[in-house]
Amino acid sequence: MYAPQEYPLVVYWSAEDGCFVVEVPDLPGCLADGATQAEAIGNAQVVITEWLETALELQRPIPAPRPRLRIAS
Repeated sequence: MYAPQEYPLVVYWSAEDGCFVVEVPDLPGCLADGATQAEAIGNAQVVITEWLETALELQRPIPAPRPRLRIAS
């Protein structure tokens, strides 16, 4: 199983919800939020762990984390 911190995160401010939202693009439906970016990312790590555990319990495939982007200089 992959570690939660291996999955890339997309963090953005949601004015509508009044909080930071974190999406985990590699794990469908995996979202978290928080009052600060740090809180939202921490919450995302918990949700990723729960997502992975549930997939294992249900014997569903677990997507591999996409590779990190390499930036040429």
